[in-house]
Amino acid sequence: MKTTQEILQAARAAVPHLLTLTREEKNTALLSMADALVAATGEILAANAMDMERARGHISEVMLDRLALTEGRIADMAKGIREVAALPDPVGRVIAENTLPNGLQVQRISVPMGVIAIIYESRPNVTSDAAALALKAGSACVLRSGKEAYGSAHAIVTALQRGLAEVGLPETAVNLIEDTTRQSATDMMQAVGYIDLLIPRGGAGLIRSCVENALVPCIQTGTGICHIYVDDSADQDKALAIIKNAKTSRPSVCNAAEVCLVHRDIAAAFLPKLQSCLTAPDLPHSVELRLDERAAAIIAGTAATAEDFDTEFLDYVLAVKVVDSTADAITHIGEHSTHHSDAIITENETAAQLFTQLVDSAAVYVNASTRFTDGGQFGLGCEMGISTQKLHARGPMGLEELTTYKYVVRGSGQIR
Repeated sequence: MKTTQEILQAARAAVPHLLTLTREEKNTALLSMADALVAATGEILAANAMDMERARGHISEVMLDRLALTEGRIADMAKGIREVAALPDPVGRVIAENTLPNGLQVQRISVPMGVIAIIYESRPNVTSDAAALALKAGSACVLRSGKEAYGSAHAIVTALQRGLAEVGLPETAVNLIEDTTRQSATDMMQAVGYIDLLIPRGGAGLIRSCVENALVPCIQTGTGICHIYVDDSADQDKALAIIKNAKTSRPSVCNAAEVCLVHRDIAAAFLPKLQSCLTAPDLPHSVELRLDERAAAIIAGTAATAEDFDTEFLDYVLAVKVVDSTADAITHIGEHSTHHSDAIITENETAAQLFTQLVDSAAVYVNASTRFTDGGQFGLGCEMGISTQKLHARGPMGLEELTTYKYVVRGSGQIR
């Protein structure tokens, strides 16, 4: 088994080669990686089946769904790589330029990060998404999956490395940490001089650990306590369809809705419809409603605790609260949101404008599902994660967010 240090050294050694790649060379490599991924479908499914067997009984059914791979999901992963290949090259762009009075020509040019590391949990598709984005952005990547998904991630990385080798690129452009203990995560957080950017993708515990302990630059990706506020002017049928999609289409992901706020003036009419909608026979699983006192006076459900409004359930559970106004909804979101994605359902443009101005989240929606917060849905190809911080990157992180820049200054002998 290779040590974490050896893998980090190999990734760093691959950087000079990657810095010289042309757009055509990177795209050729990405297409080769996509083909190799599809060709290895059988191997990947076999590894995934073993991961699923080991995880069954230890993680919830919705988390098992995050872990599960099918031929279709592998095909979608390959499609995502090809879509990244089709995107403009983010490296070498002249972001700004000017000529100074002394004749110096100053350009700000986008350049690769170098080595991008990703710590993630039980979503095997992150493996191929991260590898594709990092390569297109001219960087080597170091991947560290959770132990539940390690077999799947290993099979995927093996296929991707095969694709790289077929076009003459170093396999160490894409790396997988072999140690799945907490020590390897700690080693990555402290790998000064080897890792240029660390991105954690996972639950609140992982992200908190990285933010508190990382010595390398770290982008805080978000847990998603996503809110949907139903205003008194809302089209209630529209609201029901949006909430059903945001809560039930894939409850285990970070852009799924976790809290529904309902204006008091429509609560008596709307909440019974919401309960019926979220327990409909066409759903794979009924949604448990955790109700505040005012909601519980209208419909039956589980009494909500204070913690329910600060919980990312990642399950068929929705906290429900009745509020007095749009301003009250905004205040609640400000106190409880993780600044990921929050939505208002309204036909009142004044309320919509107030909501979009005052809700301080990476993505703010008017009359649309929070499930759209995704790099692919936003036209970025796939994504490296959803940043909930404000410096460097915010929202879905695509190619542009995976580059930095340098100043290139050309002169003709000027001295200061």
